[in-house]
Amino acid sequence: MTLRQVIDAAEAALAEAGVASPRADAELLAAHAAGTDRGRLALTRPDAAFVDRYHGLVARRADRVPLQHITGSAAFGPVTVSVGPGVFIPRPETESLLEWAVAQPLSQPPVVVDLCTGSGALALALAKTLPDARVIAVDDSETALDYARRNLAGTDVELIHADATEPGLLPELDGHVDLVVANPPYIPEGAALEPEVAEHDPAHALFGGPDGMAVIDAIVGLAGRWLRDGGRCAVEHDDTTSVRTVDAFRRTGQFAEVTGRRDLAGRPRFVTATRNSSQDEVRA
Repeated sequence: MTLRQVIDAAEAALAEAGVASPRADAELLAAHAAGTDRGRLALTRPDAAFVDRYHGLVARRADRVPLQHITGSAAFGPVTVSVGPGVFIPRPETESLLEWAVAQPLSQPPVVVDLCTGSGALALALAKTLPDARVIAVDDSETALDYARRNLAGTDVELIHADATEPGLLPELDGHVDLVVANPPYIPEGAALEPEVAEHDPAHALFGGPDGMAVIDAIVGLAGRWLRDGGRCAVEHDDTTSVRTVDAFRRTGQFAEVTGRRDLAGRPRFVTATRNSSQDEVRA
């Protein structure tokens, strides 16, 4: 069989299994089996060893094991991070939040906090695109922190083991942060999920209480304390909770320019807000 025929057969098997992107996954798995990248697959000659290796990878993907768990890595914006069982897989949709964040006017050098960092993907991408920033990444999962340490090795990102819902967290940051970003657990309990998510992403990184807002509400409170006047915050949310997230910022009276934003697919994805000045709060 030619390489094209091998990949065509894999695509058909993945499509039958319900994989959402069967062609792309078939090609990425072929590249992984060949030890090359997708753009150089045409140079691969499918010998028997390759075909056996590839069939094993395709079988795992047909069982709805996430592609990133099979390859051991996930691309996110300008970086690629190691991922696996026990850590949330960064999604391309969050790249819209990253693009917004790096486009903001910040003081120099800025202080940036990434809450619920998971694998460290967002913190790593921010450190790469904002090289003068002090980046602080926070998570409360030991497994996630193990991946984050690996992914952030060799950088100046500060990794902190802490719970974002802890009252009074990191008071030394009060009034000193320029940007807070978060992709927290935000799925409402009981929501139907794809097998790749339900069976492989850690529940602790997925579910944010009955309405999905438990961690988001806590993050809004932290942002209100930590951000300096004019500092900015961006929080990802469930498709169903954009209005609730906007309301969470507005009802504090601490934020202006509260805006619900959409990802490249047009779906409600994250909310941004700007910290009022303390003088504005006094006048209010």
